[in-house]
Amino acid sequence: MPEYVNVFLLALLAGLAMPAGAILARADLLHPAFLTANSRCFIIAFGGGALFSAVALVLVPEGISKLSPFNAALYFIAGGFFFYWLEGWLKRLRSAAGQLVAMLSDFIPEAIALGTAFATGGQTGLILALMMLLQNLPEGFNAYEELIKTSDFSASKIIYAFSGLALIGPVAALIGYYLLADMEALVAGLMLFASAGILYLVFQDIAPESKLINSRIPALGAVCGFMLGLVGNMLIQ
Repeated sequence: MPEYVNVFLLALLAGLAMPAGAILARADLLHPAFLTANSRCFIIAFGGGALFSAVALVLVPEGISKLSPFNAALYFIAGGFFFYWLEGWLKRLRSAAGQLVAMLSDFIPEAIALGTAFATGGQTGLILALMMLLQNLPEGFNAYEELIKTSDFSASKIIYAFSGLALIGPVAALIGYYLLADMEALVAGLMLFASAGILYLVFQDIAPESKLINSRIPALGAVCGFMLGLVGNMLIQ
C-alpha cells in the first residue's frame, strides 16, 4: 500500500473517533444508566489529560526542537492571545463553535505533524496517530454533551458535523506530507501556537476552579507560566 494512503487512513481513523465519542455521549444521555457518574467524570478528565499529553509529549517537544527560544516563545504566546481573543469573540456571538475550535485546535496540527513524520521518515507517525485517536474519543464525548445542552443543534446534526470534521484530518495530513515536510520551522511554530491554544482552553474550560467569574485572565496566566518554563528549559539544555 502506498505510504500516502497509510497517512490518509490513519488520519481518518483518528478523526472518526470524534463522532464515535459523540455517539457514546448520545447513548449516555438517552440511557442514563449506560454510564455511571464516575465513568462520565473519568471520560471528561481523560480528555483533559489527553490534551495535556498532546502538548507535553508531542507538540511542544517537536516545536522547540526546530526553533530558537525567542521564536518558540513568540509563537507560543501568540497562540495564547489568539485563543483568548477567539473565545471572547465567540462568547459575544453566543456561538457554540467554541467546542469545535477546541477539538480542531490539536487535531489539525497533529494531523499535519503526522503527514510530515511519514514524509521525513520519522518514527513518530504511528504513535502520533494512536495518541490522536485516544484524544479525539473523549473530546467528541465532551463536546457533544456540551453542544446538546447549549445549542439548538439536533443530535443527528452534531454527529454529522463531527463526521465532517473528521475529514479535515486526512486533508491536513496530506498537506503536511506533500507540502510542509521541508518547512520545519513553520510546522514547529504551528505546533507551539496550537499548544498554547490547547493549554488556554483546558484551563479555561476543563479546570473551572482556576477561573474567576466573567474573567478569562487566569487561563491566559497559565499560558504565560507554561511559556516561561518552556523558555527556561530550552536555555539550560
